[in-house]
Amino acid sequence: MKKVVLGFSGGLDTSYCVKYLTEEKGYEVHSVIVNTGGFSAEELEEIEKRAYSLGVKSHKTVDAIRSYYDSAIKYLVFGNVLKNNTYPLSVSAERVTQALVIAQHVKDLGADAVAHGSTGAGNDQVRFDMIFHIMIPGVEIITPIRDMKLSREEEIAYLKGKGVQMNFEKAAYSINKGIWGTSVGGKETLTSDGFLPEEAWPTQLTKEGLEKVSLQFVKGELTGVNGKTFTHPSEAIQHLQELAGPYAIGRDIHVGDTIIGIKGRVGFEAAAPVVIIKAHHALEKHVLTKWQLSWKDQLSQFYGNWLHEGQVMDPVMRDIEAFLQHSQEHVTGEVFVTLQPYRFQVTGIKSEFDLMSSKFGKYGEMNSGWSGEDVRGFSKIFGNQTMIWHQVADSAKGK
Repeated sequence: MKKVVLGFSGGLDTSYCVKYLTEEKGYEVHSVIVNTGGFSAEELEEIEKRAYSLGVKSHKTVDAIRSYYDSAIKYLVFGNVLKNNTYPLSVSAERVTQALVIAQHVKDLGADAVAHGSTGAGNDQVRFDMIFHIMIPGVEIITPIRDMKLSREEEIAYLKGKGVQMNFEKAAYSINKGIWGTSVGGKETLTSDGFLPEEAWPTQLTKEGLEKVSLQFVKGELTGVNGKTFTHPSEAIQHLQELAGPYAIGRDIHVGDTIIGIKGRVGFEAAAPVVIIKAHHALEKHVLTKWQLSWKDQLSQFYGNWLHEGQVMDPVMRDIEAFLQHSQEHVTGEVFVTLQPYRFQVTGIKSEFDLMSSKFGKYGEMNSGWSGEDVRGFSKIFGNQTMIWHQVADSAKGK
């Protein structure tokens, strides 16, 4: 009997895949769920029970929160990555991590095939397929939902016919939660106009007033919140989410280009990620030079776009990660943030590497590291080539 590893979430699509692959195709199905911060212990236990009730041979739960941070989120913070200046790659980076873990499980089991429940209309199918082709070449990729163009109604009818009992009522909004944000899709995101209503957001506004928090960064990584130090940055992220989430911070709708060439809209809430990125960027503006910031912006934009499209295995990504890592040597300090309903404000920073030092001068007020004559000569030389260009142009016109 052939073995197939199935990326399993416990939802309708992957539940269909279990039944179809075991009973129609005769596969020995081994399910695996990769937790990137979106499931509680109780939810993971229920998903495991469901997998076995559907007929899997084995089920594995992989806690990938730390590895997800170490391999992806860390560099998204270093690069201040917000796709289209909006979206912190909440889902796309997580899918890549999940695909890599699933591929490793295929290797560990010596499976003949790998399966996922993606449809033919989104980005995930490309991310999963591409990484499987790279990491487990030659292993058959099975995608029943995509290949048979199944509707939700057809899947439900099939499972009911097999005696499967589960909640088939589709919620008005599809939600995907992870440590780096939660995506929210609904009727409002299917068109170019409309914002998600208040009740659609998984995290409701429950805090009022102002709350001041301080974030401690060490070499670009969030290591502490309000003076409390964490053993791993992923824990600091989760703690900040508990503080900022109830203020309903980080809600927006992302409009972007999909891998398959169409435009798409998706709502998201990402309180901790957005606060961290903005706070980190504020610290960088104080401690990095002009050209460090400039080149970081260019490389980070490419890095975010390429990661979004699933190209994490391209060696150029390791090259950019090395640059980003080295750029963080002086990104150490404290950032002060004020939280309030629906918004936040970075109010300042404190760092031993702060380049805004009064020892060298106060902008717009007093120069202490140079004289007026120094600036007079510098200004003349700094514009010298442009001055020559204009004089040559004027002379040529006068002929």
